[in-house]
Amino acid sequence: MREQFSREKLLRMLRKMIEIRLFEERVEKLYREGKIIGPTHLYFGQEAVAVGVIEALDKDDVVISTYRGHGHGVARGVPMKAILGEILGRAVGTCKGLGGSMHAPISVEHNIPLATAIVGSGIPIAVGVGLAFKYREKRSVATVFFGDGAVNTGAFHEALNLAAVWRLPVLFVCENNLYAMYTSLKNVLAAESIAARASGYGIPSYVAFGNDVLEVYETTSKALEKIRNESGPVFIECRTYRQKGHGGYDFGTWYRSKEEIEEWMRRDPINMLTERMKTKGFITDEERKKIEEEVAAELDKVVEEVLNSPVYDFEKLSSLVYANPP
Repeated sequence: MREQFSREKLLRMLRKMIEIRLFEERVEKLYREGKIIGPTHLYFGQEAVAVGVIEALDKDDVVISTYRGHGHGVARGVPMKAILGEILGRAVGTCKGLGGSMHAPISVEHNIPLATAIVGSGIPIAVGVGLAFKYREKRSVATVFFGDGAVNTGAFHEALNLAAVWRLPVLFVCENNLYAMYTSLKNVLAAESIAARASGYGIPSYVAFGNDVLEVYETTSKALEKIRNESGPVFIECRTYRQKGHGGYDFGTWYRSKEEIEEWMRRDPINMLTERMKTKGFITDEERKKIEEEVAAELDKVVEEVLNSPVYDFEKLSSLVYANPP
């Protein structure tokens, strides 16, 4: 552990990862109970990517999220009540309960203008945001998250090429969790890495261990400095693992071996950071337990409030469209 990581900073990152994990546990429980309508995609195991990247961003940087984006929203500071409200279709949600789980992280206030359900579609949007930043001569960066499945879409290649040609301030973050739904990456990728594809467009590219929040943070900080100083895109491949299935309906076991799952569970990102902090005397087991209890108590309140809150008034729906028929 390097000296620049203060106890306060590490505690903040640990708490954020615990918030994401416990939040997703509640979402999974509500889904199993039939209280969530429609699909929901959980972020178990990838907490270090969201927290490591977003901790390094400035407030004015923009985040483009995905359908597996609850963790991005929590890491960025979007209230858990608003995210859960959206997942449960309540008016207190980030999109008034009209978008559901796959759009739940959206919050203009927190500079998350988009969470898209279409695989890879956020990548060209981020390039457009980067073009706007360059046109306005701003030092802000457009950061876009996407999974390994997105790198086989045309939007991925077209967007990276354009960002490189125009030297736009875009940070591409691939959360490589090794599976596109049920398809293993090794069956669809011939290159040595996903980052190698970005390098082919002349984009500086890094590979980080996505379960190590400190490595993710340091890699992101280096990438952001390069973007701001050289006004060009950077690509980061974060190698991680989703501990659950693709969606709430999928237990994630029939296409993955027990040995593979157990190996990655031993590299759980929250436990990894906890152990590193314990070796430095930054935290004890009792202190971590206290954090978990505090977050759990907060979530108890959030779940109760959201379940007792109303859906959006049907009569007001027409006020949310761009034009009304005469």
